[in-house]
Amino acid sequence: MWSLPKGHIEQGETAEEAAVREVAEETGIRGRVLAVLGAIDYWFVAEDRRVHKTVHHFLLEAVGGELSDEDVEVTEVAWVPLGELDGLLAYVDERRLVRKAVERVRAPSETSEPA
Repeated sequence: MWSLPKGHIEQGETAEEAAVREVAEETGIRGRVLAVLGAIDYWFVAEDRRVHKTVHHFLLEAVGGELSDEDVEVTEVAWVPLGELDGLLAYVDERRLVRKAVERVRAPSETSEPA
């Protein structure tokens, strides 16, 4: 079951810093935030109690590192073309965020000068 990297925000850390750290920990890839994609809120049951979780997602650009699945929480990591993620990810909300990322990557830069 494929999903995007995610984790908790540590004390003193911003959501952006947590995203960069979690991606590095789970995949071995160092990245920098390009854009905010949105947040996913959901509930689950753990140890007989109901837990609410909000996951903030960002579009990152790889700036270094090597792909690795050494994190014990991760079974496998892979580079996957953005266009193929929609058919691979297990969760509907994550597929929606990937479509938003694809639109963002394909859109002309808002800062570029007209020709």
